[in-house]
Amino acid sequence: MTPEEAVAYVEGLDILGMRFGLERMHRVLAALGDPHRAYPCVHVVGTNGKTSTTAMAAAVLTAHGLRCGAYVSPHVIGWADRTLLDGRPQAPGRFAAAVGAVRDAVDGLGLADDDRATQFEVLTAAAFLSMAREGVDAAVVEAGLGGRWDATNVLDGGRVTVLTNIALEHTELLGDTITAIAGEKLAVAPDGSDRLVVGRLGDAAGDVEAVMAGRGLGGWRLGRDFAFDGDVIRCAGEAYGGIEVGPPGAFQRDNAAVAVAAARRFAGAPLDPGAVRAALREVRVPGRMEEVAGRPRVLMDGAHNPAGMAALVAALPDVLGTAAPVAVVSVLSDKDAAAMMAALAPACAAVVATRSAHRRAADPAVLAAAARAAGATAEAVDDPGAALARARALAGPDGAVLVCGSLYLLADLRPAVAPAKSPLRMRFRSDG
Repeated sequence: MTPEEAVAYVEGLDILGMRFGLERMHRVLAALGDPHRAYPCVHVVGTNGKTSTTAMAAAVLTAHGLRCGAYVSPHVIGWADRTLLDGRPQAPGRFAAAVGAVRDAVDGLGLADDDRATQFEVLTAAAFLSMAREGVDAAVVEAGLGGRWDATNVLDGGRVTVLTNIALEHTELLGDTITAIAGEKLAVAPDGSDRLVVGRLGDAAGDVEAVMAGRGLGGWRLGRDFAFDGDVIRCAGEAYGGIEVGPPGAFQRDNAAVAVAAARRFAGAPLDPGAVRAALREVRVPGRMEEVAGRPRVLMDGAHNPAGMAALVAALPDVLGTAAPVAVVSVLSDKDAAAMMAALAPACAAVVATRSAHRRAADPAVLAAAARAAGATAEAVDDPGAALARARALAGPDGAVLVCGSLYLLADLRPAVAPAKSPLRMRFRSDG
């Protein structure tokens, strides 16, 4: 299978993100020799911050001399970028080889038409296989949607289970209360496990603690067992000082603290402070408060729900100062667009609503109306490229443009803002 054939095969699969039941996933992996059992894992679930936390935890483990794989989703640049090895996307040829092996395994199972492997299942199995073939010492795996029925929930929680945070999302699938959503996400952890690392919970703390108590779950909590104070991350009675977090935004401090705690819990021994400093300083995560050089400035962020959008808005002054950007926005139709626009609109000079290539992208006219209801000057431009051009014109060369609302929109617009000859990529260690 060539890289082009692999992409065509993946893009032709059912994109349903969660199909109830894990039997099919177990059968596919068994046919491949259960590659996910070849290395210990950190399993990351939560509403926001999963990809950044995954990247940072993998960075810290890599900095300690482990050959570390990582699996993230969705991608911003290309399908192969969902699987990373020591911080670099796997080579297209190796991606194609893994996808080809998974396709053959799926075909060999003779699955019925109504029981076909989904796109996410194939990508997840290919990632597990790639990492096994690369002989990784450890892997950090980001869940896709929820937890209980997510294709990654074949890891039995991994050596460490991470819950980044909780907010209402995908309520049609996960439940319409924080307690229900917490239950779905924490379902990846085995009953009685004390291997959890839990991030900032805010108002959700009581709900999460009730779910954990009901299942006998325990572990480390941000603010109780580990913390990020000033430039020091404190964890397990140890202090890692002089910390600078590569990705901008105050919310990344929580992600960094959770990542260090997860790496410490995984290692079972004190970490090297110098390695922790270097890892967090050098890590880069595409599509998370990512600034692309040029005039006007373009900032890209994958905030895709109300909680993520609020965190993005709070972080904008860290990057843009007092400048109010012109926002290019697309969201998926299952998101709370009104709440997202209510968070975003006050921080923007104008909003240009558009439609990503994803089939569930919301109508730009609906988004523009929501932005206007929140007090913003807004217009709808259906084509993402034209929307970006319009936003650039409105911002002027000395202004700023913010692309947000969906990682799918970021993927659509990346070729226009980041030339292929110098792609920005996730990086766990410096190129030097």
